[in-house]
Amino acid sequence: QVQLVESGGGLVQPGGSLRLSCAGSGVTLDYYVIGWFRQVPGKEREGVSCINFSDEAAYYPDSMEGRFTISRDHAKNTVYLQMNSVKPEDTAVYYCAGNRFGTATKAICTDPAPFGFWGQGTQVTVSS
Repeated sequence: QVQLVESGGGLVQPGGSLRLSCAGSGVTLDYYVIGWFRQVPGKEREGVSCINFSDEAAYYPDSMEGRFTISRDHAKNTVYLQMNSVKPEDTAVYYCAGNRFGTATKAICTDPAPFGFWGQGTQVTVSS
């Protein structure tokens, strides 16, 4: 069974750090673009970052660059999202998703539609 499994969410204070993980199960992520998206109730799913698993080329929206870093561990078949200097507005459910076609560009990474399979999500709450 093909799955993406997220972990690492939780409660963190403003200004703190958190690392989310997205592990591939039943699928080798080598040929995928893996994206991180987040969603709060009543709002559309928002692209946070994405990465070409093969060559580590990455994309960040302007609002995320400098605070968030996406990376991958080939041996562990896992993608990470390092979140630093977090803010209350970063509170959301974070999802990782796989896109078999395309590359880590703004057009791909900001639109959830091309991503064919998704993890279950992990809650991140930024609060003092």
